[in-house]
Amino acid sequence: MLKNKTALVTGSTSGIGLGIAKALARQGANIMLNGFGDVEGAKAEVAALGVKVSYHGADMSKPAEIEAMMAAAAAEFGRVDVLVNNAGIQHVAPVEAFPVDRWDAIIAINLSSAFHATRLALPAMQAAGWGRVINVASVHGLVGSAQKSAYVAAKHGIVGFTKVVALENATSGVTCNAICPGWVLTPLVQKQVDAKAAAANISNEEAKRQLLAEKEPSLQFTTPEELGELAVFFCSPAANNIRGVSWQMDGGWTAQ
Repeated sequence: MLKNKTALVTGSTSGIGLGIAKALARQGANIMLNGFGDVEGAKAEVAALGVKVSYHGADMSKPAEIEAMMAAAAAEFGRVDVLVNNAGIQHVAPVEAFPVDRWDAIIAINLSSAFHATRLALPAMQAAGWGRVINVASVHGLVGSAQKSAYVAAKHGIVGFTKVVALENATSGVTCNAICPGWVLTPLVQKQVDAKAAAANISNEEAKRQLLAEKEPSLQFTTPEELGELAVFFCSPAANNIRGVSWQMDGGWTAQ
């Protein structure tokens, strides 16, 4: 379905981003990866699916590096047809004790980076008459949780930004939608599980069960593979008129 198209996925060397990148690659899209950690491993996983894969190490808190990444993608592949804004970080603390530098970093990486990548991707999408902007938000783009002020503020911002981009391109072949996962067992969430297990002196499995039971009625984690398939659907002809939605994949979290 995406043969001869290019997808750029930010924060895609592990977790949700890598799952989405692989799902798009299975549909034939060439992939530009971005992120930290095991870059070569991520590239190998995507290349094994038979598509061209490239990588740019832009720091998503820095607009100039985002501009360099978008320029590199255009130079190598012609244009970005599918942009997945996924990069994100987390910090947990009450508002009065929230470190100012952590607030600034979360807003920059979780929210402002999506603006910068999108503003640079849109002109080529508009000229081609087809494009997909997929923003990985969170249930925290729709509801709040204590001690996550910056993350919740950024993800609510992503949901609003998604609506505006969708409206501005509503009569074109360019769509913009958001995915709102609940708990996904990424390395970020595994750290929270480990901390809960250590604090309560319980097993890792019991910590996972307790974490899920607090918010997610299904008592199961959403997987990166499932999120990848939703991204594929947003790229399909069936989704041509899905515009500006925030699609929960949260095991019933926001249905309560």
